[in-house]
Amino acid sequence: MRANRRNLTILFFTLVVIMLGFGMIIPILPFYIDTFGASGRALGILMAIFATMQFIFAPMWGNLSDRYGRKPILMIGVLGNAISHLFFGLSTQLWMLFAARALAGVLSAATFPTAMAYIGDSTSSEDRGGGMGILGAAMGVGMVLGPGMGGWLAVKSLSTPFFIAAGLSMVALMFISLILPESLPKSDRQSSQGELQGPQFGQLWRALFSPIGFLLFLAFLLSFGLTNFEGIFGLYALERFGYGPQQVGTILTAIGLITAIAQGALTGPLTKRWGEVTIIKASLLGTAVGFVIMLPADTFSAVLITVSLFILSNAMLRPVVASLTSKRATSGQGVAMGLNSSFMSLGRIVGPVWAGFIFDFNLNLPYISGAIIMLVGFLASMLWLGKERLPMAEIEASAVSD
Repeated sequence: MRANRRNLTILFFTLVVIMLGFGMIIPILPFYIDTFGASGRALGILMAIFATMQFIFAPMWGNLSDRYGRKPILMIGVLGNAISHLFFGLSTQLWMLFAARALAGVLSAATFPTAMAYIGDSTSSEDRGGGMGILGAAMGVGMVLGPGMGGWLAVKSLSTPFFIAAGLSMVALMFISLILPESLPKSDRQSSQGELQGPQFGQLWRALFSPIGFLLFLAFLLSFGLTNFEGIFGLYALERFGYGPQQVGTILTAIGLITAIAQGALTGPLTKRWGEVTIIKASLLGTAVGFVIMLPADTFSAVLITVSLFILSNAMLRPVVASLTSKRATSGQGVAMGLNSSFMSLGRIVGPVWAGFIFDFNLNLPYISGAIIMLVGFLASMLWLGKERLPMAEIEASAVSD
């Protein structure tokens, strides 16, 4: 039991480090590419290339961990994260930034599926939910703390956060190498003869016409909406308000805190009271309105308040859409959640590219277009997202309590 707790602690620290590095980069990227004279289009592509590589390579790394064990693949992911951060911090030309982000996406994609597989190997079915929750909490901690740390560490040099992220990754690599045992015995590993499989695009297309097809479209839409905002926010804040990494990092830290509160404390009670369908519709409308009210904000406090209102609506979409997808799945929970994750990844690819491209025409266009697209999603949900069908026992219990 003590050894298992130790292993969970190492995995927790590893994912905190990975997400810290990712979070620290977000507020710095706009200012980093600005020193190279790059545009919003370059920023959007730089954000999207990381998500694209993860989308392509994450399934392959999961397969490789089934063949060769969890520990070596986890070490590759953490070492790759360290090297890519170091390369990014040392970059002197724009193409080097793209190469570093692509490398980060390819190699760091090994960490998440392998860490989850490690939990699956080393915990009982009763404890597995708690183990997965610990990994989710690690990702949340990294994303909450990362932007603020990145913004403040970049005061003297924009490269400093990248070197610190690389150093932390090497510490995590040392823990994994020296202390973390292998969780998958050789006797349980898969044959190395089969072909490695990446994303199954045919399966994704067919899934759109399944009973959960519209929910998968919503998974794409909510991810698109968030990255349409996040992907360009730093450059928007720089050009419109003259903000530096510190102010952007502070705002993004507030976003992380609000997301954690909304998903951890509000989503459950609200869905129990109103049901997933109602929350999805309200969140889509709230996100569309949130895009609009951000545009006239012209002081730091106004920006912080309007961004917070936008995030409050958007943050509840992801867990509620996933919950309803799980309830309406007809082909197995694992398949449904995998499809949900894939469509969210596609949104993280398309959102920044779109935002960066239209930002070069007018800095307000990413938010105006985001409002229109989310409004279309709201109207579509009014037409195609059926009403909640509660079991009769729940209806009767509700009537009694009222």
